[in-house]
Amino acid sequence: MSNQKKRSFQIEAFKHRVVVDPKYAERTWKIIEHAIHEIYNHNASGLSFEELYRNAYNMVLHKFGDKLYSGLVTTMSAHLKEISKSIEVAQGALFLEELNRKWNDHHKALQMIRDILMYMDRTYIPNTRKTPVHELGLNLWRDYIIHSGKIQSRLLSTLLELVHKERTGEVIDRGLMRNIIKMLMDLGSSVYQEDFEKPFLEVSAEFYKVESQKFIECCDCGDYLKKAEIRLNEEIERVAHYLDVKSEAKITNVVEKEMIANHMTRLVHMENSGLVNMLLDDKYEDLGKMYNLFKRVPNGLSMIRDVMTSHLRETGKQLVTDVESSKDPVEFVQRLLDERDKYDKIICQAFSNSKTFQNALNSSFEYFINLNSRSPEFISLFVDDKLRKGLKGVTEEDVEIILDKVMMLFRYLREKDVFEKYYKQHLAKRLLSGKTVCDDAERSLIVKLKTECGYQFTSKLEGMFTDMKTSEDTMQGFYANHPELADGPTLVVQVLTTGSWPTQATVTCNLPTEMATLCEKFRSHYLGTHTGRRLSWQTNMGTADIKATFGKGQKHELNVSTYQMCVLMLFNNYDMLSYKEIEQATEIPTSDLKRCLQSMACVKGKNVLRKEPMSKDIGTDDAFFVNDKFTSKFYKVKIGTVVAQKESEPEKLETRQRVEEDRKPQIEAAVVRIMKSRRVLDHNNVIAEVTKQLQSRFLANPTEIKKRIESLIEREFLERDSADRKVYRYLA
Repeated sequence: MSNQKKRSFQIEAFKHRVVVDPKYAERTWKIIEHAIHEIYNHNASGLSFEELYRNAYNMVLHKFGDKLYSGLVTTMSAHLKEISKSIEVAQGALFLEELNRKWNDHHKALQMIRDILMYMDRTYIPNTRKTPVHELGLNLWRDYIIHSGKIQSRLLSTLLELVHKERTGEVIDRGLMRNIIKMLMDLGSSVYQEDFEKPFLEVSAEFYKVESQKFIECCDCGDYLKKAEIRLNEEIERVAHYLDVKSEAKITNVVEKEMIANHMTRLVHMENSGLVNMLLDDKYEDLGKMYNLFKRVPNGLSMIRDVMTSHLRETGKQLVTDVESSKDPVEFVQRLLDERDKYDKIICQAFSNSKTFQNALNSSFEYFINLNSRSPEFISLFVDDKLRKGLKGVTEEDVEIILDKVMMLFRYLREKDVFEKYYKQHLAKRLLSGKTVCDDAERSLIVKLKTECGYQFTSKLEGMFTDMKTSEDTMQGFYANHPELADGPTLVVQVLTTGSWPTQATVTCNLPTEMATLCEKFRSHYLGTHTGRRLSWQTNMGTADIKATFGKGQKHELNVSTYQMCVLMLFNNYDMLSYKEIEQATEIPTSDLKRCLQSMACVKGKNVLRKEPMSKDIGTDDAFFVNDKFTSKFYKVKIGTVVAQKESEPEKLETRQRVEEDRKPQIEAAVVRIMKSRRVLDHNNVIAEVTKQLQSRFLANPTEIKKRIESLIEREFLERDSADRKVYRYLA
């Protein structure tokens, strides 16, 4: 089998010619032509489509496709000319109805004709590259009807007039409009665009140009934005009802350009109703409209952002530089928080919580909060006020909200180390006086500060809490070892680690004998249990509770400072003491003694002493007596309670100097770290890198950095390059 040759088969055509009747083509065409006439005359029900299909099939088969195709063009053209005349004579509203009716008739006729000539569509037309039947019918409709001299301009003006009527509030036949527009789209995108869309957009631009000018002259900004929003939504709705979906972007661009982009500046700065007025009056709805409309046009949102930023910076600057508001630190910070809350709400509700606007808000706050050099101190005082008394009865969630707000302001500070300095002082006073409302809140804030600035920032603050806990244990051990002291005066000592607490000069005063003895016993106990330590008494930071009996036997418990206790205890032995005698007996520093006497002799309701002569100030020649007439409705009376208050100018200067001193080693450490890793670096890059490294704590002064570099060169940590004096080298 494999050796046999394969045979190839070939099918050949018949050798004899098939002769076709010469009149066959004409006769067959007449049948088809008659059928086309009948279809256009709505008499198609009597036709045999099968027979007509066979006739068309045979004509193509016998090479009479040309005759069939050209006959079709001629017949359809003749019918369309007649249709054109009937549409032209239609008057008024009937014009579009007649056009729509004739289009529907033509469309149905076209489908029937295409069915009859299906074989021609499939074979003859692709081979000869002629236009398919259905497309041919559309093209002929376009040429004889839509582009007819008497119909084209009339159709456009009618459609544009209907759109104008709808814009001015009249009701139109949207169904008819949809059908006519759909017809133009079916004829091809170029027909829709050239014969309707382009003129429609031009007319719309002119309409909105005139209308926007009219609106802006008579409306305030909020009303104008409402009208613009309504117009925009109307156009979007119009597209959905009867225009091409691709027209939406084009017509909305027209409205945006004419009603928003061309009037942006005027709208934003409109007198009594522009953006600034909306911000001042919390007009969230109008601001939301402005945001949503302006974001549709180029540079719209950047204009809103810039105007908002400018206004916010100006109002913020007034707020932080206002002398009156600076008198009350708590009110000062509260106003900052209120301003922040206000703009947070605006950005959230009106500006879609935009990141751009959030960044603008943050940069504005950072700008103006640092214009006041006392902002770090005031924020610490605000915290102090809240943690002393302001958080009583407040839920944990609300405490966290307040602390988070404080942290938000803290992040804006460029001099975070100044805040730390004040915070440490205020925290120390709260802990030592037992005035803190909530330990959890205190610790929560320290955790937040630690998260924000790192362990180094809060290590000393945490050490203060450790000292307080250790002191409790120490006191329990002291009284356990000295049970004989249970009946006498009670001593509570807080042992503070020098490095963790704010440094203060050690000031000694002469304690009453009873207390001095007790203090000496505690010293012996403490040094006996801890080797290598030294105790120094900070009498200026202590408090005391003493029981007092006045003239008519009234008994009170007085809560006083250690200095006040030393003064009051003198009156157990004397009826009258002069200022100089008190000063000599107690050795309290002059300024502290005057303040202490003033709080006990000159404050109404707290005047347990009286002085002669009576005046607001304390003089060195004044004499003091126990005030036998002192009365109070309370058994426990607090006198001269230390309250959070702003520093005086000398104190402020001293704190600033301490901060500057603390910065020096930090700057030097940063320079050494950088030079150790880079080995060789020029002056400008050292300044830039040190500033960047320290910005989380404070804004380093370039002059101070230069001084610290000079100091490091003197101590041979660095050296200047011999070739270029502006380049430094690290010395290992």
